[in-house]
Amino acid sequence: MRIEQLAYIEAVTRLGSLRRAAEALHLSQPALSETVRNLERELGVDILDRKRSGAKISDEGRELLPHIIGVLDAVDKLRSAADQQHHISRTVRLGTVNAATVPLLVPAIREFRAGHPVTQVEVIGAQQAEIHRSLLEGSVDLGLVNYLRGDDLPPDFHTTELLRGRPVVCVRPDSPLAALHEVSVTDLLTEPLIVMRAGYVMHRFVHRLIEGRAPSFSYSTDGAEMGKLMVAEGLGATVLPDFSIIGDPLERSGTITHRPLAGDRTDVLMVIQRRRSGSVPKAARDLHEIFVRRAAAHAAAGQPSGRAGTGRLPEG
Repeated sequence: MRIEQLAYIEAVTRLGSLRRAAEALHLSQPALSETVRNLERELGVDILDRKRSGAKISDEGRELLPHIIGVLDAVDKLRSAADQQHHISRTVRLGTVNAATVPLLVPAIREFRAGHPVTQVEVIGAQQAEIHRSLLEGSVDLGLVNYLRGDDLPPDFHTTELLRGRPVVCVRPDSPLAALHEVSVTDLLTEPLIVMRAGYVMHRFVHRLIEGRAPSFSYSTDGAEMGKLMVAEGLGATVLPDFSIIGDPLERSGTITHRPLAGDRTDVLMVIQRRRSGSVPKAARDLHEIFVRRAAAHAAAGQPSGRAGTGRLPEG
């Protein structure tokens, strides 16, 4: 039994005659009739009622028709699912908070592209809560997010630590803060402060750091990349993880620099996550491995706070 035989029966029924079905299918009428006869012999049922005026579906054929249509519908669903799987296997979707991007993301994507020349990579910048939602929904495959040391890890995800750093003050080299060996909170509040919007880890950290005190002036921005650009343009200082600054093009060109926070020993972790349930496409697994390897190389080269990522975090 072949799928096209069932499709031919459906066409004869829908169009009302063997002749019209043959025309629609671009087959000769004898060829179509012979294909149907072969199926009739296999099933032991006369599916067509053949008369001198033409051939139409028989009563027995009409009884079998719901089963035939069910098989055809199932085949359509299978083909659709296969097409979707083919598309997914050629696209890896990565959600990332902005503080996790340039120094690690760009080299990892470049390496992945060299080994997967036909696989598209969608990089989606978002806040941590949105990335977690997208991971659970399956609309992204991997997520790069940050935690403060001691934060609870969500139980729905596998979490692998990539980098561990310290919060630092990001400034222009000509800023008065750049002349300091380390920056105290009092020093920091003398300059306009560029703060991440609510929903980012560094927003939470800065508000904990300043303990209700107000800077001389403050801006609010959506993500570290815009914060670094605002610093580069002389609008103020911002507080970011050191791994977000070390190796950044603005830092390499000497446009921005950073200083440690006096008396602060907070750890900021960059991790990569995927959901526990469901399969992960091979391309996404390959990109995950590249991030782990690149993170180790990035930490060894830049030595953020003298520490590299330690691999898998305890789950929980």
